[in-house]
Amino acid sequence: MSSVIDQAVQARLIATAPRSQAIPANLRYDRADPFAVRLVFPPAASLDGAEVAWTFGRDLLEEGLCAPAGAGDVQIWPYDSDAVVVEFHAVGGMAVVQFDAQELRTFLTRSYAIVAKGDEAGHLDVEADLAALLREA
Repeated sequence: MSSVIDQAVQARLIATAPRSQAIPANLRYDRADPFAVRLVFPPAASLDGAEVAWTFGRDLLEEGLCAPAGAGDVQIWPYDSDAVVVEFHAVGGMAVVQFDAQELRTFLTRSYAIVAKGDEAGHLDVEADLAALLREA
């Protein structure tokens, strides 16, 4: 079984003018970073033409499917039974993006097949991470 999941998802950038627009995005889960989910938007989705990537907790994604979650740069909440809203905050501004809830649930289910919920700590390589930090110091 692969230790990485890459799943294309369709997102809808919520904008006030002229209207919201559909944009592709990619969700990534890697057993090597078992607590995290990475969400990548292509260059066409950003104002400066550069790829935009956000990394946040897998548990935040799960919580946000059922109820408002997050208090920092990434906040997630259910819009209705079919959609989930993710709000991103950065120094340069913020973006509100809507996703199909079932696509996110499918992604989470696939990630739990790689690393079960609650087993994340068992997949960390603390010694290797510490050695890498010491090399950088």
